[in-house]
Amino acid sequence: MFQRSIPPDAVNAVLKQGEIIASYPDDRPYPSVLILGWYDNRPVHAVIAQNHEAQECQVITVYQPNPLLWNADFKSRKQS
Repeated sequence: MFQRSIPPDAVNAVLKQGEIIASYPDDRPYPSVLILGWYDNRPVHAVIAQNHEAQECQVITVYQPNPLLWNADFKSRKQS
């Protein structure tokens, strides 16, 4: 996120107000989800691993989705 100039405030906003757009229940060591949120009028994706036993999550990656690869709603990838 730092390499992509996405501030911690953006990550917090995505985690608090974002929408889960994909689930990866078989990810290891913990299941993960892809969350879409908005920060400063720009879309932000965050992949979060969820450790339900410890009631915590780990941020795996955060990025601004490429509009060439994602549909206008940034919820699904464009078909090739």
